[in-house]
Amino acid sequence: MATPPVVPTAAAAASFTPVFINTATLRSILTYKSLIHHFRAFLPTVTSSLHSPPRQNYALSPSSSLLLMPSWSSSSSFPYLGVKLVTYFPQNSTLELPGVHGSYVLFDSRTGQTLASMDGTELTLWRTSCVSGLASEILARNDVGVLVMIGSGALAPHLIKAHLTAKPSLRRVIIWNRTVEKARKLAQELENEGKFEGVCFESTECLEEVVGMGDIVSCATNSESPLVNGARLKAGAHLDLVGSFRHSMRECDDEAIKRGRVFIDNEMALEEAGELVGAFERGVIGKGEIGGNLVELIKGEKVGRRDSEEVTVFKSVGSAVVDILSAQLVYETYIKNGGGL
Repeated sequence: MATPPVVPTAAAAASFTPVFINTATLRSILTYKSLIHHFRAFLPTVTSSLHSPPRQNYALSPSSSLLLMPSWSSSSSFPYLGVKLVTYFPQNSTLELPGVHGSYVLFDSRTGQTLASMDGTELTLWRTSCVSGLASEILARNDVGVLVMIGSGALAPHLIKAHLTAKPSLRRVIIWNRTVEKARKLAQELENEGKFEGVCFESTECLEEVVGMGDIVSCATNSESPLVNGARLKAGAHLDLVGSFRHSMRECDDEAIKRGRVFIDNEMALEEAGELVGAFERGVIGKGEIGGNLVELIKGEKVGRRDSEEVTVFKSVGSAVVDILSAQLVYETYIKNGGGL
């Protein structure tokens, strides 16, 4: 279990100073392998002791939102309380700015003292991608070779790297984006990094042609109209849906939901994800047909992939639980390394 943070005595409390973990340090601490492993190890053991009320989502305009995501532990073996504050401004792309900004603050749940603050945006990119990586590790075939990445925003390179880490048999990554140049630029950047030997990165202008080539198809967009045509998914494909968190948002059509066995990161996906809410309303599937959530898959309480021909679908909407687990790993590693690397 987690190593409890050093809590100052009453006499020393006044001089206790919370730490600020900057973005560069956070990036130097986390790896996709370590965070995927951390989720697999800790999600089954701490989830039952964590209290995570539904996120509070405030509409600031028709397209912009403020989200608050708190979580706290009732167990002394996991003595943390945390909250993430996120702003969502999708129109920022026209300003060459990220659409999501956030901050995360971690507290000691026994005293209420602030332990650390860190870049919530960066933390979200890592935790979201590693949740998808863990799901593909469990649900995707072991012989996958081609990853199709739909979208080339800030999350896309993280998702690509998380999937490549989870499934080292991947050898080809094809990136599609509505703005072709952005997909081309991301493919070139990943190629130049040279971190995944033997992997080819390329871009495409035609999504319809490449969807059927993907052993894993990962989507991270703000789309309100289906991008993935379920009829084109190849037998045995794994579809990873990350982008939608509103009823109006939808990255795949009903056929993809109908063809695949659907799994979710947590129960809020049943209430928030446009692909699922719409499918329930239209009678495509029922809530009882959902294959299970991530914790159930890790514990082996629900069966994942049953054969090499089955299409699996994983829909994530995020949660405060994976936020606090990610912040825990960052904070404890930071302290273990004496306040930095």
